[in-house]
Amino acid sequence: MQANGAGGGQQQQQPPQGPAGPELGCLGAQNGEASAGTAAGDQLAHANGLLPSANSGGGSPGGLSVNNGVPAAGGPGPAAAELGGGGGSALKKKKRLSQSDEDVIRLIGQHLHGLGLNQTVDLLMQESGCRLEHPSATKFRNHVMEGEWDKAENDLNELKALVHSPHAIVRMKFLLLQQKYLEYLEDGKVLEALQVLRCELTPLKYNTERIHVLSGYLMCSHAEDLRAKAEWEGKGTASRSKLLDKLQTYLPPSVMLPPRRLQNLLRQAVELQRDRCLYHNTKLDSNLDSVSLLIDHVCSRGLRSVCGALYVLPCLGIMRKQFPCYTQQILTEHCNEVWFCKFSNDGTKLATGSKDTTVIIWQVDPDTHQLKLLKTLEGHAYGVSYIAWSPDDNYLVACGPDDCSELWLWNVQTGELRTKMSQSHEDSLTSVAWNPDGKRFVTGGQRGQFYQCDLDGNLLDSWEGVRVQCLWCLSDGKTVLASDTHQRIRGYNFEDLTDRNIVQEDHPIMSFTISKNGRLALLNVATQGVHLWDLQDRVLVRKYQGVTQGFYTIHSCFGGHNEDFIASGSEDHKVYIWHKRSELPIAELTGHTRTVNCVSWNPQIPSMMASASDDGTVRIWGPAPFVDNQDIEEECSSMDS
Repeated sequence: MQANGAGGGQQQQQPPQGPAGPELGCLGAQNGEASAGTAAGDQLAHANGLLPSANSGGGSPGGLSVNNGVPAAGGPGPAAAELGGGGGSALKKKKRLSQSDEDVIRLIGQHLHGLGLNQTVDLLMQESGCRLEHPSATKFRNHVMEGEWDKAENDLNELKALVHSPHAIVRMKFLLLQQKYLEYLEDGKVLEALQVLRCELTPLKYNTERIHVLSGYLMCSHAEDLRAKAEWEGKGTASRSKLLDKLQTYLPPSVMLPPRRLQNLLRQAVELQRDRCLYHNTKLDSNLDSVSLLIDHVCSRGLRSVCGALYVLPCLGIMRKQFPCYTQQILTEHCNEVWFCKFSNDGTKLATGSKDTTVIIWQVDPDTHQLKLLKTLEGHAYGVSYIAWSPDDNYLVACGPDDCSELWLWNVQTGELRTKMSQSHEDSLTSVAWNPDGKRFVTGGQRGQFYQCDLDGNLLDSWEGVRVQCLWCLSDGKTVLASDTHQRIRGYNFEDLTDRNIVQEDHPIMSFTISKNGRLALLNVATQGVHLWDLQDRVLVRKYQGVTQGFYTIHSCFGGHNEDFIASGSEDHKVYIWHKRSELPIAELTGHTRTVNCVSWNPQIPSMMASASDDGTVRIWGPAPFVDNQDIEEECSSMDS
């Protein structure tokens, strides 16, 4: 570390502590500038706000041995002359530290202290002239950790002038007395605990509800019962450290730093970088040990399955990028156009519907992520253009195109048809959505039918005159969203028979889907492409570019961890992927030879996606296979160019 000039003095007396000093992050002899009556060495053991290390003396008169190649500060001999280069005159020439520099030094000091490197902290504070925390805060910390509650209460009086809120001292005192009370109870000192409750906690007239709860702990028969009911770690370092963390929240950071402040700042920086990364598709790990702090987080965008790329490794242990941009499997069992595909809610199955009149259920291998044919459900005379899984994945509802008046309800486990529903030959049942209770579903079409039915196909409710294009049931179990021929999405409540306008577009809404939290709607709009709406604020958030959307029905989806990504098929034979925050596509997946009608992202395997096309195939997309460093470097070179 770069020395800021260490004073050559050797006095051992503690410097005076005035009431005005606490708000300053550094000592009076700041940044190596000696002041009258003090020396840089004076503060070695105490002014950094920490207890001196047991072995920090090391035989050196000033309390510091030679550490990391820095001469001892024990006396004004040759070592001091080498450090000071002429004594106090050289020290005064040193540039004063900025406030941000002081903050960084304090953060580093706190972190080093947490690692037990107390001698290093002493040296850092001495050379910088900074103070880790106010002396009163240090006393308070030590008394709390040692369980000296009376002394800790006295320390609060010294800290009163430093606390901005007058009520904070009352809260801090309450927390102290609560710990004192619980420790008395654990030690079996019931009378002392009762005295604390009656004569110390109750007179505070604060949080009387909590006091009633605390009084109930008097009935605990043994210490284990007390710890269980109070959800408390018991007397000792663990509970006192937690108490200190709570107490620190009431003190200004200039007096006492918040606990683990440097780690928290680093964690926030890592999370922010990941959040801003357009390609990150793995679960966020708040453990700093899983990343390198020496480089920024980067996820490669190409087909090389690398998170941050093997050549930089910003994500340790994630050698393969979890982004579905590579064809892992092509399913060719359908013999005509494939109109729809949808993964089950648990991610273990995929259902595909085709013009060939069949629905095929595919099983997802949890280890290899390969799909194999599980069941073929036949008999859909008009073809299958829409599929909906029940919330528990036990049932599947299949709908046909515009001229289809029938709806099929299949038992997925047995492969048996439970219900074939048709209210009228004039109906057009082209869309369906399950109620969250799994006992009802709604269906409708463009000829004005809008029904709510049970699992046996019995009609429960109907809404007249609504020409439905697409349906979705919200999590409240009451509201059904329906896009209609008026280029809008309306909310329909089947309980109180009310409806309201939610989204209004200028062009036909061909299909839509809703995010898991019910906040966002993803629309495929004729001649316009993919639009993202905020349903709560009822505003258009984003228009995604690149996709070719005419008047064909194309189904898009949310996907990836936290549903950060959006994918859609296109009439130009491609699959487009966007990050939710970016209007420009981050990936264009090629391979299909005709219009891609539908995409579905596996809700449990963020690295898996399926696409269905008029070319009669279903493609399963996943991370690219492992490649060597040379291939990665070649790709990076092409990307850079």
